[in-house]
Amino acid sequence: MKGSETALSTAEQRPEKKGKKMKGNLIIGQSGGPTAVINSSLAGVIKASWKAGIRRIYGMHYGIEGFLNEDIVDIEDYITSGQDLSLLKRTPSSFLGTCRYKLPPIEGNEKLYEKIFDILDKRNIEFFLYNGGNDSMDTIKQLADYAVTHQKKQKFMGIPKTIDNDLPMTDHCPGYGSAAKYIATSMKEIIRDNESYGVSKPTICIVEIMGRHAGWLTAAAALSKDIDCSGPDLIYLPEVTFDINDFIERVKNLAKTKKSVVIAVSEGLKTEDGKFVCELGTVNDHVDAFGHKQLAGTAAYLASLVTQQTGLKSRYIEFSSLQRCAAHLASRSDSDEAYNVGYFAAKAAFEGNTGKMVTIQVDSREPYVETYDMFDIHEVANVERKVPLDWIINDGTYVSDEYLKYARPFIIGRVAPYTAGGLPIHLTMTKKRNHK
Repeated sequence: MKGSETALSTAEQRPEKKGKKMKGNLIIGQSGGPTAVINSSLAGVIKASWKAGIRRIYGMHYGIEGFLNEDIVDIEDYITSGQDLSLLKRTPSSFLGTCRYKLPPIEGNEKLYEKIFDILDKRNIEFFLYNGGNDSMDTIKQLADYAVTHQKKQKFMGIPKTIDNDLPMTDHCPGYGSAAKYIATSMKEIIRDNESYGVSKPTICIVEIMGRHAGWLTAAAALSKDIDCSGPDLIYLPEVTFDINDFIERVKNLAKTKKSVVIAVSEGLKTEDGKFVCELGTVNDHVDAFGHKQLAGTAAYLASLVTQQTGLKSRYIEFSSLQRCAAHLASRSDSDEAYNVGYFAAKAAFEGNTGKMVTIQVDSREPYVETYDMFDIHEVANVERKVPLDWIINDGTYVSDEYLKYARPFIIGRVAPYTAGGLPIHLTMTKKRNHK
């Protein structure tokens, strides 16, 4: 599939319900960690549904977990025009609400799956779309498999979304470009701030960036390097074992010649014995519904260690959720691609496709040209794509020009927010419309 559906008149209304319409309804859910552009994918689904004449567009309130509780909303209670879609595309986080809920295996849980399909049948839902990352694609896989083996009519399509950029089969993931833009912009500002002090000894600033096993987000710190910015001095990704002693020696050597040292580290750094660096400090045993241990404190631990072992002043910064909700810095190319994957996923479902995820394929990076395709969900679900090891250089302390060439197109352009009183305006579910 090729092309773009990004142009949208703010005056465009939902088509009148005249003539032949599709018989089945559609439902969409948003799952996992939100992004700055996840709602652009929702806008794409809505636009494609309007164009196809879908009668009812339902939303899962809080993902599949809300669906199981029959917490289902009629999206057109809130969105009826192109102007609404335009504002939706500028709204961060998950408009419908999200969840971290993992469907159990089909075997031994048949009653749960029967319940799911009973709910779908009750509302005459024929098209089921889920917008998320690795674990969310597993939900699509299991539901599509159940539908095939039990001869159900529903079609299931996955819409990629993750700032972690770790889904396979797709060149990159919607949400990553905007997170990378925020990280690169913030790193540039942090470096400028840290360089402003004329003291004899440098301040060591350690910036913690999300990334459990894949270092795509931390690699984005390198995008800050330009003619007016030196970029971070060191970048540590979780794909490479972290050597604490080597780290301290590198900091000492940098401090001999520099008045400012800024280091980017992934929250998921591990030592040779397989322990997370953040576990060397304050231990947090909390795990989410997918069994993922909550990671935080890597930069705090390393900053404290630097001061203890070198006597240098240090500080740490955690971007935390800021890197995934900064819609004021959303990338235009990222927003457009997020819209397109939503549009094409809905269109593919209407054409009879099921058990697949839409992917972005890049035909050319200079100039940048992308197309859209689909892959079997079994090739995607529960598979994690990491930064290629040959893109990690300088003994595991930086990323190569190949990464920069790969990532720069994703941060191009800006989606200017609509504002009131100097602050961005967001579309929320607080005001319900009355319509027939």
